[in-house]
Amino acid sequence: MIRVLLADDQSLVRAGFKALLDAQPDIEVAGEAADGEEALRTVREARPDVVLMDIRMPLLDGLAATRRITQDPDLDGVKVVMLTTFELDEYVFEAIRSGASGFLVKDTEPEELLRAVRAVVAGDALLSPSVTRRLISEFAARSKEPAATASLTGLTDREREVMALVGIGLSNEEIARRLVVSPLTAKTHVSRTMVKLGARDRAQLVVLAYESGLVRPGWLG
Repeated sequence: MIRVLLADDQSLVRAGFKALLDAQPDIEVAGEAADGEEALRTVREARPDVVLMDIRMPLLDGLAATRRITQDPDLDGVKVVMLTTFELDEYVFEAIRSGASGFLVKDTEPEELLRAVRAVVAGDALLSPSVTRRLISEFAARSKEPAATASLTGLTDREREVMALVGIGLSNEEIARRLVVSPLTAKTHVSRTMVKLGARDRAQLVVLAYESGLVRPGWLG
């Protein structure tokens, strides 16, 4: 059973998401929060698998709350997906750097929301499929100057290649086709790369790909 926490200051939004999620046989809503401080308390009490976190909330905004969750070793297994009204909210970029597993627009289709929750738990999610490459492109344009690539020295050539493909927004299936390997092999390479780099999830692997200079703006396509 996938346990989800809803953090949004709009009760109608929470009610809509709760009705959708609780109707699924493999998902349950483990708690709700109307502000960032309440979200933190509830996360520590309920230990959900996924937090659907609104970016703009009173007392403590979603960005600050996300940073505290992802930096707390005791909450290592908790994934955060940011909720935003706009596809390219300026705070989304910092949220992903802070450890969020991705983001969804609030008016996303129900099937896409459910798919995203399940995928995040499986470690395969990044962002709303409809805006993944657009967001990555924007992120790349705004990202800071590449750091030294010394942190990548422990990777094999194939793992670097796979990491670069993850960085341009390819799924495991697309990576498999590009490299002419099975999807399971592609997933294994991605998982090993994440372990070696200490990346919480696929989203952080994308960030590292850009910030290490392995992938640069303009490589999409």
